[in-house]
Amino acid sequence: MLRRRSIRPRHAAAALVVAGACLTLPASASAHGLSGGRQLPIPEWLFAWAAAIVLVVSFVGLTVLWPRPKLAELARGRTLAVPSAVRVGGRALLGALGLGFYGLTVWAGLAGSSNPQANLAPTAVYVAFWVGVPVLSLLVGDLWRAISPWRTIAELAGWLGRRATGPDGLPKPLAYPERVGRWPAAAVLLAFAWLELAAGDKDDPTLLGVLALLYGAAMLIGTSLYGIRFLDRADGFAQYFRLAGALSPLRWQDGSLRLRWPGTGLAEVEPAPGLAAVVLTLIGTTTFDGLSGGELWSKDGALGPRLEDLFGDLGLSADHAATAASTVGLLLCVALISGFVRLGIAGIRSVDPKRLDSRTLIVRFAPTLAPIAIGYAVAHYCSLLVVQGQALGYLLSDPLGDGSNWFGTAGWGIDYGALGVNGTWYVQVAALVAGHVAGLVAAHDLALRTFRGPRSAARSQYWMLAVMVAFTSLGLWLLS
Repeated sequence: MLRRRSIRPRHAAAALVVAGACLTLPASASAHGLSGGRQLPIPEWLFAWAAAIVLVVSFVGLTVLWPRPKLAELARGRTLAVPSAVRVGGRALLGALGLGFYGLTVWAGLAGSSNPQANLAPTAVYVAFWVGVPVLSLLVGDLWRAISPWRTIAELAGWLGRRATGPDGLPKPLAYPERVGRWPAAAVLLAFAWLELAAGDKDDPTLLGVLALLYGAAMLIGTSLYGIRFLDRADGFAQYFRLAGALSPLRWQDGSLRLRWPGTGLAEVEPAPGLAAVVLTLIGTTTFDGLSGGELWSKDGALGPRLEDLFGDLGLSADHAATAASTVGLLLCVALISGFVRLGIAGIRSVDPKRLDSRTLIVRFAPTLAPIAIGYAVAHYCSLLVVQGQALGYLLSDPLGDGSNWFGTAGWGIDYGALGVNGTWYVQVAALVAGHVAGLVAAHDLALRTFRGPRSAARSQYWMLAVMVAFTSLGLWLLS
């Protein structure tokens, strides 16, 4: 048991110093004001301090009240049996819906209007898929596993093959190279982020339709070679959505439904090579998305215009120069986030440098960074989901933009004040703080399983506290 006296005053003071030092960033940023004319009941700098204090208090509370690992035990939760008919029927229905929506999106992209506002494909890809699926996964578990169109196609093909040739008729899949791990998934997420944040024609429906077809074909080819588990390793979107589902209070497994405390599913995420790259790519690309909309990047004389001028001087057109500048900014943000986390990992390793190496630690602690990535995503895209998500109402009735009205909803509009400016801010701050607190809890629990004794585990988490407070500060600054 960890005794109360192990939390020394100088340790708490050190934590407060870390918080104060990291909070200088949002304090200085508050001079820029909050976009959109927010009229908050308290100043934004107070939000920043309150968020950091929540993290520090959580750290001290965990050190005192959480003396042994609990997350894996809490993740077991309560298991509820699901009737076979409900399970099979629900799986078939969700698979059909996912496959149908995928086919409709591809069809709209290839055959529909070239106007991104009138075509279903851009909203389907960037809003329903990229933002909506992880948010739903936070609520109901790993939804993508049920609705993934390429998983549905692969499972259906396997079922038909077994019926035609017998259980031993199909060739055995190749062994997936474990050392490759999740690196292909990280590359997929980085490529998608580049498309969303740097490509000049990212809203082109035809391009989206073609890319959706090509990606689906790549996943099916990989599945035919390495089996269905290829999707669990190489599909970047499956990795992202599974991490969101690990934070859900629900887990569907082996025909049963498990009810558990939210966030405890992180204890069941399997560390693997490349998983840290997946998480750091998510954090870094979302960071650039926020940075690119602010004055530090986009105002005259800032880094973005300077890079564009540099690439323009090299002979690139204005559009290509803007794409090249955004590409550099995107990669720099991922590199900076990765470097900062590696510094934190180096600090954690200093607690027991002879027994643990940095590579082992970053693989082991990668899942504890997932709540930060999810919190960043929810904070950054919540208004997009609430506002632009309403467009699905009329786009599903007229996916090609040709004047159809399949479901009688083509005349629906968008309520741009559905969430409100202040409401958006509160959701953003809540998502950031909740994500960082969840990451702190997961890291503390993992440290107790990694280091020898609760005192060493607590000492290692000073570094993680610094990472969490700095990321919270960065997130609030980018939102402001």
